[in-house]
Amino acid sequence: MMFTGKTVLITGGAQGIGKAIAERFSNLNAKIYIFDLKNLENIDSDRNIHYIQGDVSQNNDVTDFVNHVMNLDGQIDIVVNNAGIIRDAAIWNMAEADFDAVINVNLKGPWLICRAVAPIMRKQKSGRIINIASRSWLGNFGQSNYSSSKGGLVSLTRVLALELAKSNVTVNAVSPGLIDTEMTRSMPPEIFESFVQKPGKKPGKPQDIASAVTFLASEDSQFINGQILQVDGGKSIGAGH
Repeated sequence: MMFTGKTVLITGGAQGIGKAIAERFSNLNAKIYIFDLKNLENIDSDRNIHYIQGDVSQNNDVTDFVNHVMNLDGQIDIVVNNAGIIRDAAIWNMAEADFDAVINVNLKGPWLICRAVAPIMRKQKSGRIINIASRSWLGNFGQSNYSSSKGGLVSLTRVLALELAKSNVTVNAVSPGLIDTEMTRSMPPEIFESFVQKPGKKPGKPQDIASAVTFLASEDSQFINGQILQVDGGKSIGAGH
């Protein structure tokens, strides 16, 4: 499974799951462009990994990013929509601004990216889009914004799979369970540990998601389309919290 000569776009790739995905593709000889809101000036750059700062929820930023990559490489082969944020609270305590922020980054962002790259992939007659959903799309207390955004991303995945199939473009999603990242460690420790308990008593690693993503981006998955791959240690089979 090598990606020599392939151009990969990854949103939210400065840390956590996105960083692990970028490193995996780099090890497999792909050329990677990371699009992240973080200030990337002090991040060490790999020879295959290029960082571009911008806001995935802003159409102008997304358009400039995609155009920049096309001007440099003339192709976009793989897109990983990974950027995401959380703003948890029970609905009676949730600010409207926190609902809007999560929907804008987690759902509108992937929609903007896909809208920008779809014409390119259709013209190429090839492409892979992998959306990073979440086990939370099945529903979590205190995540009416986050769960809704990930549920919407699952639906978006299925729609785009239908719309792009004739162009030899597949669109799939990876749905992580609890993965040990900076974002999940921002939970109160007792909450984090309560999620760890079922069913395997350990969190996943970012590398577990990277492995699933590179599989879905590879030729080995060419007949897999519109699917949601649960990478959650079994949490989605009835051991929910």
